[in-house]
Amino acid sequence: MRRDYTERGELLEEQLAADWHTQFGAWFADAAAYGLPEPNAMMVSTATPEGRPSSRTVLLKEYDERGFVFFTNYGSRKGGELSVNPYASLVFPWFPMQRQVLVTGAVERVTRAETEEYFASRPRGSQLGAWASPQSRVLPDRAAVEAGLAAVAERFGDGPVPAPPHWGGFRVLPETVEFWQGRSSRLHDRLRFRRTPEGSWILERLAP
Repeated sequence: MRRDYTERGELLEEQLAADWHTQFGAWFADAAAYGLPEPNAMMVSTATPEGRPSSRTVLLKEYDERGFVFFTNYGSRKGGELSVNPYASLVFPWFPMQRQVLVTGAVERVTRAETEEYFASRPRGSQLGAWASPQSRVLPDRAAVEAGLAAVAERFGDGPVPAPPHWGGFRVLPETVEFWQGRSSRLHDRLRFRRTPEGSWILERLAP
């Protein structure tokens, strides 16, 4: 199962953009052009106050110099953990390109206006699903899911579906953003943007 990384070249300091979000945008565009399925899929890891971690894959919905945004049920496991321990890590696993992007930082909720704007752009089935599913709760069977969907479909009929009050976005505010390029013999290139306590950013090379 071992595979040596020899196909995608190198990642040197002089090749990097001046800031993390410009560099991320370039790599994200590369991933989309490469044809990766759902290049915006990312692993989100959270933890309880006691330090017990949990991870899951979610979809990145937007990013800018402020951070990375995803949406979820605030009552889900990740929502509950972020409410009491508002820190997360992200991994974009672009393995066919022998690349990863790794992010750590604090987390905040996006504004209600941002949530409502994004929710309005979702397919109607996804809108109804956000109302129907008590995400992360134990259910007796699949029929409970279908019954919940039928109930909310009847409730809203043909009318608009508003964003549920228990549903919204989180923004991960980066403290570190690492760009990882696979290299031969496991001597990978790892370049990390790190925010200083004063708010500026420095670039560091990490040992592979």
